[in-house]
Amino acid sequence: MPRPVRHRRVRYRFGCDYFAPQPMQSELDEIILKVEELESMRLKDCLDMDQTEAAERMGVSQPTFCRILAEARKKVSKALVEGKPIRVQGGYYKR
Repeated sequence: MPRPVRHRRVRYRFGCDYFAPQPMQSELDEIILKVEELESMRLKDCLDMDQTEAAERMGVSQPTFCRILAEARKKVSKALVEGKPIRVQGGYYKR
């Protein structure tokens, strides 16, 4: 039986939960970015924290933070390269 997923701490309230290129393609092709993935990018890329500090802030281990960040960057890169909209929703987090 797998371990239960721990909720990640997200302290920032994001003002926008949908990004779309112009002209927009079908909404069926949208990329879903979890709230904790966006938080990991905010901590690492916008606030320029090191991964250990950011992991502590989110309440996860450094390897888990690294996996969350890698998945977030992969999704955002795919959306930018393929011109797909990004919707921020879901995930395992608490405020």
